[in-house]
Amino acid sequence: MSEPDRLARAASIVEAAEKRQAERIVCLDVRELSSFTDTFVIATGTSDRHVRSIAEAIEAALKNGGEPALGSEGYDEASWLLIDCGDTIVHVFQQETRDRYDLERLWSDAAGLDLAPEARSAGR
Repeated sequence: MSEPDRLARAASIVEAAEKRQAERIVCLDVRELSSFTDTFVIATGTSDRHVRSIAEAIEAALKNGGEPALGSEGYDEASWLLIDCGDTIVHVFQQETRDRYDLERLWSDAAGLDLAPEARSAGR
């Protein structure tokens, strides 16, 4: 996937999460650190229902964009819901679970991605 396409997909995921009022959305470029994906998107929901709602919105956005998720897990408990998009892995947490696993610390060598609209346009 090209860099503009990768950023556009991540931006679509972020936009869907923002529409459902996800908190603390972070995007990490893990290409240099991972053999299984290029990008992590991490977001927080305030309850199990909110986490599911965010994840459902993300999956719908991916499907509407013509590239549905490859799979997901965690819907039952919804304290940590993972969506596999191939080159992007989405993690939607409840706050306590996000704090416990602290993916930002575990992947602290990863660069953050700026997905503001002006940054996405500059990458094209």
